Amino acid sequence: MSSKSNDQGRAYEFACLCELVEAIKQYRPVNVLHNSSYAAAESAYNLLSTSNKDTYHISARAMIPAIFECEPMMIEASTDELELFIQKDEEGKKGDVRDIIIVRSNVQWEIGLSVKHNHFAVKHNRLSHRLNFAKKWFGYDCSQTYWDAVTPVFDYLKKCKRSSLIFEELPDKEHDVYIPIVDAFIKEVLYQTSLHSDVPQKMVEYLLSKYDFYKVISVDSRRHTQIQAYNTHGTLNRATSKKRPSILVPQALLPTRIIKMDFKPGFDNTAELFMDNGWTFSFRIHNAETLVVPTLKFDIQIEGMPTEILTINCIWR
Repeated sequence: MSSKSNDQGRAYEFACLCELVEAIKQYRPVNVLHNSSYAAAESAYNLLSTSNKDTYHISARAMIPAIFECEPMMIEASTDELELFIQKDEEGKKGDVRDIIIVRSNVQWEIGLSVKHNHFAVKHNRLSHRLNFAKKWFGYDCSQTYWDAVTPVFDYLKKCKRSSLIFEELPDKEHDVYIPIVDAFIKEVLYQTSLHSDVPQKMVEYLLSKYDFYKVISVDSRRHTQIQAYNTHGTLNRATSKKRPSILVPQALLPTRIIKMDFKPGFDNTAELFMDNGWTFSFRIHNAETLVVPTLKFDIQIEGMPTEILTINCIWR
C-alpha cells in the first residue's frame, strides 16, 4: 500500500471513530483511548482538505445506524462506560485486522471494525528468499521443495537489482518470475494441506482475522459505505438483556478442505483458491516497486464468500 493510501486509511479510521463517539454518547457514557495509533490517525486526518474531511464524515456517518441495529450492546442505556480505541498496526501482523475496537469491560463484550477507504483487498503479503510464508500463515514451516523452487528466482531478482534494472524491462518476467513463483506457492499450499487438515481454516483466519469483525468500506464513487459482517466464531450480534438485534448476523462456517487451487485461466501471475463452505480467493503476485527488488507482493482478493456473510450497503445522505 502506498504512503498516500495508508494516510487515507488512517484518516478514515479517525473519521469513523469520531462519528461513532458522537452517535454513541447520545445513549451512554463513552471514552476514547488516546494512544499512539489515535495520534497517527489524527495526524493523517489533519492532512485532508476540508472537502475530503466532509466526504469521510458523510461516509462514516452512513454506516452507524446499521451497526447499531446489529449491535444493540453499543447503545444500551447503562451507566458503565463504553471504550473505543484504534489498534496498532502490529496487531494485523498477528492475525487481528480490526482497526477500531469497541469494548464494554464490565459485561465482557467487545467488537471490532476493519476500516477500508476505496479498496476491497484482503492483504498485501510478500514472498522472498527468506520469508517462510507457511509458518506465518499456517504455523508450519515451508518445505525444502518450496525453497528449492523459489530460491533460483529470487537469486535472479537479486542479480537484476545489482544491475539497477526496472522490473518492466525484464526480458521475460512471466516465465522467469511469475510462473515459477505462483506454481511453487500453489504446490506448497496443497502440500501443507495434505499434511495438516487445519490449513484451510488457518488460511482464512490469517487472511481475514482470528477474530469476528465488521469490515467497513467507503466506496466514494458510488456514494455508499459497505458493511460486511464476518461472524465465523459466533461472537457478533449479541442481544442486551432487553433488546435483540434488529438486523440478524448469521454465523458463517470456516473452510475444512480445498476443492481446487490452480492458475487463474489466462493469467501467469494469479492463483485461484476454491474451498468448501463458499470461500474463494485470488492471489495476484506483482512487483511493488519500479526497480527490481528480490521480493514480490501479493494482492489478495476475496472472490467468493459464504452466503451467511451479511453485506449491507449504506447510502450516503
